[in-house]
Amino acid sequence: MFEVRKYTQNLATEWDQFVEHSKQGTFLFIRSYMDYHADRFQDCSLMVYRKGRLYALLPANRVDKVLYSHQGLTYGGLITNKQATAAEICDVFIKINEYLYQSGIQRVIYKPTPWIYHSYPAEEDLYAIINVCHTQLVNRDISSSIPFVWRMKFAESRKSGIRKASRAGVTVKESKDLAAFWEILNNNLAHKYATRPVHSLEELELLHSRFPKSIRLFMAYNDKGVSIGGTLVYEMPQVVHTQYISASEEGKSVGALDLLFDYVINEVYANHQGFFDFGKSTEEEGRVLNAPLIFQKEGFGGRGVCYDCYEWET
Repeated sequence: MFEVRKYTQNLATEWDQFVEHSKQGTFLFIRSYMDYHADRFQDCSLMVYRKGRLYALLPANRVDKVLYSHQGLTYGGLITNKQATAAEICDVFIKINEYLYQSGIQRVIYKPTPWIYHSYPAEEDLYAIINVCHTQLVNRDISSSIPFVWRMKFAESRKSGIRKASRAGVTVKESKDLAAFWEILNNNLAHKYATRPVHSLEELELLHSRFPKSIRLFMAYNDKGVSIGGTLVYEMPQVVHTQYISASEEGKSVGALDLLFDYVINEVYANHQGFFDFGKSTEEEGRVLNAPLIFQKEGFGGRGVCYDCYEWET
């Protein structure tokens, strides 16, 4: 009934068109986003057909005998449209496992798309991987999300930060100065974690040039017009996701991010009907909760949405 094929570049248009009409599709699955770091990963994305028509996609990469969905993406489970049913998705995973086994892949690491990104209920894959693949949950991260239509009032700690920033003359506006933001971000990560951002400045500029309406930067400035903080958001139909958040020492001292998120949440996206997602607040594959970080996000009204990772043998 189903046929599994490996993605090749000549199928990019067909892939992208399916993503745009899928239940879980975001621009992260568009090939011009996925392939910006193609040199880092051995792509092993799969396309599932039924009677010659595309039925499902699986963004994935391969490392030796392991399939990951997808190491270059925050999430990347099976992508389907509204016609997909539970019984059929079970059959799809049977076929996928057969294909992977025959291809020499022994293990699958699977990160499903969290439900807040779904444009229509789409958790057939979660049922199938338990009952067909006999998977195990190997780690769980927690993010903080705000449903725009039921947003909570900010906590007093965040309101205090907003007042402090306003008194200090902080202003917030949308910007295209990725270099200024990346410098703040890079300095913070270097000093606090001795690491660098996942994306280089050149990669961020490339992705922004490819998706200018979906990748937006909002910056906070002191009373002299110097950038002191910002957030880079990924704007999708169902979710506005903060890909990066960072403030300089000056920005932290005057509550710049509190004023910034008040502007972004309550003005820029005041009429959005989906979710505002602050991203994960965990470390060491979800085992350690960054309590100060999640406290800040919860102060804006964010509450828990889990990002899960599963594993099974083919």
